[in-house]
Amino acid sequence: MCSEVPAAPQVATLASKALAEFLAHHPRLFVLTGAGVSTGSGIPDYRDHNGQWKRRPPVQHQAFMTDAAVRQRYWARSLVGWPVIRNAQPNAAHQALAALDGQWGFTTLVTQNVDRLHQRAGSQRVVDLHGRADEVVCMGCQWRGSRDQVHRWCEDLNPAFAGLSAAPAPDGDADLEVATEHFEVADCPCCGGILKPDVVFFGDFVPGERVATALDTLRQSDGLLVIGSSLMVYSGFRFCRYSSEWGKPIATLNLGRTRADELAALSLRAPIAETLIPLAG
Repeated sequence: MCSEVPAAPQVATLASKALAEFLAHHPRLFVLTGAGVSTGSGIPDYRDHNGQWKRRPPVQHQAFMTDAAVRQRYWARSLVGWPVIRNAQPNAAHQALAALDGQWGFTTLVTQNVDRLHQRAGSQRVVDLHGRADEVVCMGCQWRGSRDQVHRWCEDLNPAFAGLSAAPAPDGDADLEVATEHFEVADCPCCGGILKPDVVFFGDFVPGERVATALDTLRQSDGLLVIGSSLMVYSGFRFCRYSSEWGKPIATLNLGRTRADELAALSLRAPIAETLIPLAG
């Protein structure tokens, strides 16, 4: 039976107490985080409290790889959106999780985020499930470079786009609504191939060895704690399914509903940072 902390003025205090008890009984936790952890750093999330899209779904892998116009639109919007991630700083939730890791010794922290803010906050044993936005890879020859470098190339090729502004969107995107058919995309400097951020786009698959490594760690854990994710994407939800099959208790901490609410032993709908900070103090 799933227990929920009711909405109340002191919901974060109640959630902290409930989560502290869960930690005490399951100290070696497998932690899975999502976009809700990074919203306090100014990086938007994808979904509302009911798990529905807030905006148009992000670029699909197949479309990016097969349609030059999609790549033009993606990189044009990235000129505005990428600096938001690059300049973001870890917030209190990232810092609290790093402190809790030091106190309790999480078996691993798997994040669906691509912003690397957990690492910058000091968390150890972090698995970037969906990759990292600060690196770019050639889909032909596997050349690798920094996102900042490719960003500068695109600025140099498209001076008319460099000064544009728009509301940021998740994962280095932006709500830039301008014609992009004349945007010049930077190609691989080695083979002229397609450059793509080293992240798992929607419609693509998480590398199998990455999933296998995470599942091996989950087997060794006392339980699963999900923070800031609606779990609507199967790549994250799979860990809840395996936890349930393996008899490992699940706790969720999220402002809205999650796909795993019916599987969770503890479902906390509460502010993330405000809930975690007292535990790390």
